[in-house]
Amino acid sequence: MESKVIVQRGLWFEEMELGVTYLHRPGRTITEADNVLFTTLTMNTQALHLDAAFSDALPPFNQRLVNSMFTLSTLVGLSVAQLTQGTIVGNLGFSDIAFPKPLFHGDTLYAETVIADKRESKSRPGEGIVTFAHTGRNQHGDIVATATRQTLVRRTPEDDADGVG
Repeated sequence: MESKVIVQRGLWFEEMELGVTYLHRPGRTITEADNVLFTTLTMNTQALHLDAAFSDALPPFNQRLVNSMFTLSTLVGLSVAQLTQGTIVGNLGFSDIAFPKPLFHGDTLYAETVIADKRESKSRPGEGIVTFAHTGRNQHGDIVATATRQTLVRRTPEDDADGVG
């Protein structure tokens, strides 16, 4: 008996349906080490991320905040395995980025994505432009980040149009 092999991948352009919401699991619990590493790697010396004494004394949060660029990166990263692993050509741009509430050390970020728009590329045969509306929520369900992302995604390869392989 021939064994079946399945390779994890994202969705081809044709598989992405407008208006569908994808819940990306598991979430990612953010640690102090994550925040400090990302902040220092990116040369962001903002005391709100690095200086506990400074942040603890500063209302309204009285604690260090997770770097919002780490939040954005993790939000997008959580979607990769389900949506774009091996099928994306590249990001075209981000817009409408917002951080309505902060993340703190120990919070867990959960991501969801809606396919907001898609169209075939006019200049790149075999590819399409897909707009993702990403939303990040903490463990309490509070929205902590939103972003719109346009990507270039591959269409199903001709030799795999039937999905068999």
